[in-house]
Amino acid sequence: MPVLTDSFGRVARKLRVSVTDRCNFRCQFCMPTHPVWLPHSEILTFEEIHRVASLFLGVGVENIRLSGGEPLMRRDIEQLVELLAGIPNLHGLSMTTNGFLLAEKASILKRAGLKGITVSLHSLKPERFTQITGGGPFEKVIEGIKAAKASGFRPLKINAVIIRGCNDDEVADLASLAVEGDVTVRFIEYMPFDGERHWGMDKVVSGKEIVEMIREKFELVSAPRPAGSTAQLYDFEDGKGQVGIITSITQPFCSDCDRIRLSADGKIVPCLFDKAGFDLRPLLRTGASDEMILNFMREAVRQKAPGVETLLKKYQQLEHIRPMHTIGG
Repeated sequence: MPVLTDSFGRVARKLRVSVTDRCNFRCQFCMPTHPVWLPHSEILTFEEIHRVASLFLGVGVENIRLSGGEPLMRRDIEQLVELLAGIPNLHGLSMTTNGFLLAEKASILKRAGLKGITVSLHSLKPERFTQITGGGPFEKVIEGIKAAKASGFRPLKINAVIIRGCNDDEVADLASLAVEGDVTVRFIEYMPFDGERHWGMDKVVSGKEIVEMIREKFELVSAPRPAGSTAQLYDFEDGKGQVGIITSITQPFCSDCDRIRLSADGKIVPCLFDKAGFDLRPLLRTGASDEMILNFMREAVRQKAPGVETLLKKYQQLEHIRPMHTIGG
């Protein structure tokens, strides 16, 4: 069966599934102080997610990443992991989490078939971490990372969003977590998806600056970037590990983007930076055939935007596209 290809010839290989918009943190670059949650009736069921994922995997998608909100807040999430892990043609199944519930869930998720874990950790200073996350407990997240290591998750990644004047003084310290090679630390440029609408280019620390900060402490060697990857990787010259730099704002890798997103309420979002979404839920709940759903998916992917630079011209500005918790990154 033909693969999913957009009008620029890019083939969809990765599906990111938001399983809930709810989160127990209030990170300043992600959520409003008083979010309005989706009604439970509008959230896709595990069976609906499994059906959509199965169809995607039948037309060329190979990897699935679960996100939120906070995916571990979705009750019995390990049941969904087990369902997805059993789909033919699945090469990778991973999750991005804030780590709060990971200590108690890591081994359960591993047994269910989850392969990779990414934990968000934006500061190594407990008080600052709590401030950034709106009350998130630092030690609980560290316990979650340790549990993921003990459970044998590979790859295990740490994501850190770097904001000027907030945590940019910790870049080298965060990078040091990756030296031994048991985790990869990825630094993300601040993107315009904050619920508080504080984003501005003056707060963006560029990938180039981040690399320079790390090189003040460590020698880095640039590694090849896999096709479709969001991160430029660097090896430590004297260590086993890697760091990644995600330059979504200053140097986006849109030309070979192979990601498609499914929101918690069933919208196909072909591009994170575009406001467009294609509502699949009505088809799922009105008895549509697989062929009808596949045709809908093909049209949604076909309309995928070319990239950040084009969208900037289209919207004049990128501010406030959507809060990040509604789509999961």
